[in-house]
Amino acid sequence: MKEIQNINCSCSDSSDLPEKATIKRSAGLSYKIVLTAAAFGLWFIIYRQLEPLAGFLTFTLFSIQRGSHLGEAVHFFLYDTPKVLMLLSLVIFGVGILRTFFTPERTRRILAGKRESVGNVLAAFLGIVTPFCSCSAVPLFIGFVTAGVPLGVTLSFLIAAPMVNEIALVLLYGLLGWKIAGLYLVTGLLVAIAAGWVIGRLGMEKHIEDWVREMRTNADDLQDNTPTWNERLQAGKTAVVDIVGRVWIYVIMGIAVGAGIHGYVPEGFMASIMGKGAWWSVPAAVVIGIPMYSNAAGIVPVIHALLGKGAALGTVLAFMMSVIALSLPEMVILRKVLKPTLIVVFVTVVGSGILLVGYLFNVII
Repeated sequence: MKEIQNINCSCSDSSDLPEKATIKRSAGLSYKIVLTAAAFGLWFIIYRQLEPLAGFLTFTLFSIQRGSHLGEAVHFFLYDTPKVLMLLSLVIFGVGILRTFFTPERTRRILAGKRESVGNVLAAFLGIVTPFCSCSAVPLFIGFVTAGVPLGVTLSFLIAAPMVNEIALVLLYGLLGWKIAGLYLVTGLLVAIAAGWVIGRLGMEKHIEDWVREMRTNADDLQDNTPTWNERLQAGKTAVVDIVGRVWIYVIMGIAVGAGIHGYVPEGFMASIMGKGAWWSVPAAVVIGIPMYSNAAGIVPVIHALLGKGAALGTVLAFMMSVIALSLPEMVILRKVLKPTLIVVFVTVVGSGILLVGYLFNVII
């Protein structure tokens, strides 16, 4: 009888285990949410104090004269460095969570089988929120093409992903305001959509490397595991540590260059070589930007300083887009899957779109 009672008790305890585990997970999630909310509050308080703190350090603690070249450069650097890094951390955390809803596998499934016109638009938007870097260009391209995604749609994704990324958007918003960030977002998407559509109309599939076209992937076999909210929050934290850890040096280098331009380059000098009056400035900016190796974190602070010295917005945007979307390292990596003819067409079509953006904004703004 005693043994039966023990067995019943044991079974009862065993049945409570899943419920206890659920309660424990729920408590852990609540704790993380409260901790995250507290971190946001602290972030906001510190962010509001950055400008007066930079002014105190520059002009009071270091006793640098206001209005001097050195004073302007040091104040620019001390204010923009923590500002940019804090904005990056905040936005990357949110994007890290968002990306758990749009894995590369799920993105391929969404795009596979879509009509080209619809697919180009969808691919460009998905390019903003899905993980992408130069090193992943080849596997993503292979996965898309072998899953049945049209070439033009695939290229719309590959153009939008590096060109319109969260780092560029948050830096432009933080440094230049929402209007400039919005213009960059809209024009970047339009270039990606139009370029992918044009290349798709040209029927360039035969210029994909033969070994890529011979591969086959069954898109229906792609599996997605839906993460829990605990895992989503952890993904946001991991994204901050990973991305900020990789780009912080570029941020500081870019801001240092921008500080030098801001403090020492004479007013009007940049306007003379990158202004609206110089018709050749836009194509020159694109040609200069292509061989440069940088990313949004390093180039946007420089853009900020150039605009402050009188450079035209269209010329500066064209320069930034060419650095990010048409970098030489990117072309070298894509050469593994694209034949030279298609790479030339890719650069020509995207470059033409960037030129159009540059001239358009120089005319209307």
